[in-house]
Amino acid sequence: MTLAPRQQRILELARERGYVSIDELAQAFAVTPQTIRRDINQLAERDLLRRTHGGAACEASSIHNTAYAMRAGQMREEKQRIAEAIAAQIPDHASLFISIGTTTEAIARALLGHRGLKVITNNLHVAAQLSAKADFEVLVAGGTVRDDGGVVGQAAVDFIQQFKVDFALIGISGIDEDGSLLDFDYQEVRVSQAIIHNARQVLLAADSSKFGRNAVVRLGAIDLVDQLFTDSPPPAPLVRLLSEWKVQVHLV
Repeated sequence: MTLAPRQQRILELARERGYVSIDELAQAFAVTPQTIRRDINQLAERDLLRRTHGGAACEASSIHNTAYAMRAGQMREEKQRIAEAIAAQIPDHASLFISIGTTTEAIARALLGHRGLKVITNNLHVAAQLSAKADFEVLVAGGTVRDDGGVVGQAAVDFIQQFKVDFALIGISGIDEDGSLLDFDYQEVRVSQAIIHNARQVLLAADSSKFGRNAVVRLGAIDLVDQLFTDSPPPAPLVRLLSEWKVQVHLV
């Protein structure tokens, strides 16, 4: 299959990073966003890429998540902006759940300037970051430890259910246009459901690559969330649902 040089490079970048945005590609190749959209449409028609809201992703399985190291490198600037916006919503001396995810790990770093937080987490990376603060109390769920530092299983669910906290800070692998929150590991989803049900406010961190991304396990509908933090406007069908369900959207 013969591709134009620019399209070949777009495909290579998508495979390296997992996700590329139209704006960054237009800047990198010194062309208009419309030109990049045409390239992406042609690559998608050949089933080489998956169009997403504001960019494109390397077509991936709906049953297996991207490797942790690759996820950690994707959308770094967007995750950082989301993390800072969420941290700004959290007062000192608050109680928090923080779930599994590379974006929630960025949030943990952004919270290091706070005082007196009590954090319950099933993410070992989050626990390691926040335990460095002497005035933070960090509690870690027990259970099965995954290779990405996530802790899952019934023991983790039982641990989470002992608490009622001010805020749940959660991530997600995909958001369907029908408002379904999607993930890959049913054990992780069970812990996330317990986190959501035992928090007074639920703040979802989801960069724009998550819109329309497929994953096999349904956590629930996005009306479980009070506030959504993202870097780009969601697709129109999802915008209507967010408005109907009164989910506050923060664009960063």
